[in-house]
Amino acid sequence: MEMTATYTSFVALGDSFTEGMSDGLPDGSYRGWADLVAARFAARTPDFRYANLAVRGKLIRQIADEQVETAAAMSADLVTLVGGLNDTLRPKCDVDEVCALLARSVERLAPSCKQLVLMRSPIRRGPVATRFLPRMEQLFSFLDELAERHGALVVDLYGAETLGDRRMWADDRLHLNAEGHRRVAEAVWQTLGHAPETDWTRLLPSAVPPAWAARRAADLRFTRQHLVPWIGRRLTGRSSGDGLPPKRGELLPYEG
Repeated sequence: MEMTATYTSFVALGDSFTEGMSDGLPDGSYRGWADLVAARFAARTPDFRYANLAVRGKLIRQIADEQVETAAAMSADLVTLVGGLNDTLRPKCDVDEVCALLARSVERLAPSCKQLVLMRSPIRRGPVATRFLPRMEQLFSFLDELAERHGALVVDLYGAETLGDRRMWADDRLHLNAEGHRRVAEAVWQTLGHAPETDWTRLLPSAVPPAWAARRAADLRFTRQHLVPWIGRRLTGRSSGDGLPPKRGELLPYEG
């Protein structure tokens, strides 16, 4: 599919997925799929402008209340909205309420831009994701209907087998690594109508599973470094994004 629209500005909304965790850079910051998409546009479009309002840990109500109006006021050509997955991973989640907040957000954003893009988020294969699949699938089904009503595009990352591969994920098992983000950027690029630069759905080569001892050591390391702190934040009502500003709060020319 060839590109049918020219975009001179891009605003991304969401949580850690859109912020770019865990596609780390040498200075300790994160890059991520949205930066990669912006860089492609900037290389082809003089004075291309980009804002990224995402903040790690945000729930859909926070995205709706804190990011949507700001993004709509920017009147960017291209807007991406990804949210709600953090909600589905909470012990208690009202999926109908999540859908209602998504609908409110889309109704505000769609008229403000040339093209709105939504996503069916990628899921790492494993027992934890399996537990929450009914919630996720309800959310994604509603998202498809919402996109059809408002002329939005949907990038189906959930249905991509390659992004379920554990090797596409960081050690925290919650965020994509650099290769995962690179593939998401390519998926967005193609969904917008650009000619493919790579095959983002290509499966990784088969690998020999690690030995039992190595798996157990990795599980213990994950529990100590990532799972216990995550549970602690849930129990105390804290978020990893508390007090953090948006990644890129102003719509300014992008130089990658």
